[in-house]
Amino acid sequence: MKSILTFILVIFSFSVQAQNDALFSKATDAYNSADYNKAIESYLAIIETGRHSSELYFNLGNSYYKLNQIAPSIYYYEKALLLKPNDAEIINNLGYAQNMALDAIELMPETGLSKIYKEITGRLSFDQWGYAAVIFVILFVILYIVFYFLEYATQKRITFITSLLSLVLAVVSTVFAFLQYSDFQADNPAIVFDNEIKVTSEPNKKSQAVFTLHEGTKVYVLEELKGYKKIRIADGQTGWLNSESIKVLRDF
Repeated sequence: MKSILTFILVIFSFSVQAQNDALFSKATDAYNSADYNKAIESYLAIIETGRHSSELYFNLGNSYYKLNQIAPSIYYYEKALLLKPNDAEIINNLGYAQNMALDAIELMPETGLSKIYKEITGRLSFDQWGYAAVIFVILFVILYIVFYFLEYATQKRITFITSLLSLVLAVVSTVFAFLQYSDFQADNPAIVFDNEIKVTSEPNKKSQAVFTLHEGTKVYVLEELKGYKKIRIADGQTGWLNSESIKVLRDF
């Protein structure tokens, strides 16, 4: 019985993959024919099957950008960047889309140590740092075994030092993976989809507006209460807005 279920799951998996490949090809053809709405429809159909990839989100961002739809284009470029950090093409297109947004929010100044920390740990995502740690551990084990089979002292010395270096890099990669994952968990970005939204001081309709945001602006969700979300913007200002006015990026 178990083998039959496994066989059915494998067949179903291949069927879904084949369907997604066909949809992706259909979407690409539509995009190349400048039928961007049709391309978007096919890309979204792939997402509904549970598939997520930076290429898929990037193509969606491009399709919405061609239609001059600011919020969804920025939204999907940002999602693509989450899955493939530091990708030059995604960053470049995201910059073009952000230039269409109305809000120009100045970033909070960072200290030198903060910049160095982000520069180093941000080179890889937390899962990539994890993979690096595994590779260095495997390298350490291999070198440590090789060490016992070498005859010459110089070779043994070089192998021993290299194995220790691999172990140190494994520890460092593990620490960076943990730090990146902690930052990932604490960070909850979202994109404003309303053309214009008043951000209030409290989570209710009668509360006073403290500032206004427009579509395409990136915010960070701090907490949620009764249909409202407390958000922070890049310059450090905080406030409350309707939960339906924004779309959280990390919904996959």
